[in-house]
Amino acid sequence: MWWQYALVFVGALLFDIVPFPFLPAFTVMVFLQITFGLSVWPVLIIGVIASVLGRYILTLYTPLIANKYINKAKNEDVEFLGSKMKENVWKGQLFVLAYSLLPLPTTPLFLAAGMSKLNAKYIIPAFFVGKFTSDAIALLLGKYASESIDSITDNLLSWKSVAGFVFGLILIGCIFFIDWRTLIQRKKLLWNFKILK
Repeated sequence: MWWQYALVFVGALLFDIVPFPFLPAFTVMVFLQITFGLSVWPVLIIGVIASVLGRYILTLYTPLIANKYINKAKNEDVEFLGSKMKENVWKGQLFVLAYSLLPLPTTPLFLAAGMSKLNAKYIIPAFFVGKFTSDAIALLLGKYASESIDSITDNLLSWKSVAGFVFGLILIGCIFFIDWRTLIQRKKLLWNFKILK
C-alpha cells in the first residue's frame, strides 16, 4: 500500500515542477485517493510536501531557462519586481498566502520568483499554508464526491479548468511583457514584447 502514497508524491511533484500552467496537483491527489481508497490526511500531507518541493525546484531552474531564452532587460525587470517583494516581507507573504488560497494557478508566481532569483524563504512558508488549506478543502470535497467519479472527469475540461489555464497564461504573459520597473517607479503601464535573445 505504500507504493500508492509514493504515486501521490511523484504525481504532485511532477504536476508542480513544470514551468507552464498545468492541472493543479490536487487533481492527481484526489484521483489517486479515490482510485485506491487512500486515507485523506496522509494523501494531503504527502501531496502538499511534494507540491511545495516541486515549486521550489521550479524556482531553482527557472533562472537557467530565463537566462538562456529571455533577454537581459526583461530578466532585470523581473528581478526588480522581486526586489520590491523583499522590501516588505510581510506584504509579500500575505500576497503569496492570499494567491495560493485562490483557485488560480501558482505557476506564474513561482516563475516570477525564480526569474527574480527571490530566495524561497520569501514565498514557500506562505505558499505551504495556503496550499495545505486549499488542498485540504479539495481533497475533502473530492472524497465527498467520490461516489460520482464521472463528474470529476467531466470537470477536467470544464469551463473553470479551461478558464484557470487561460488565466494562468495571461498572468505569465503579464510577467513577461509588462515593464515592471516603469509601472512601479513611474506608475505607467508599458508593454514590451521583445523579450527573447
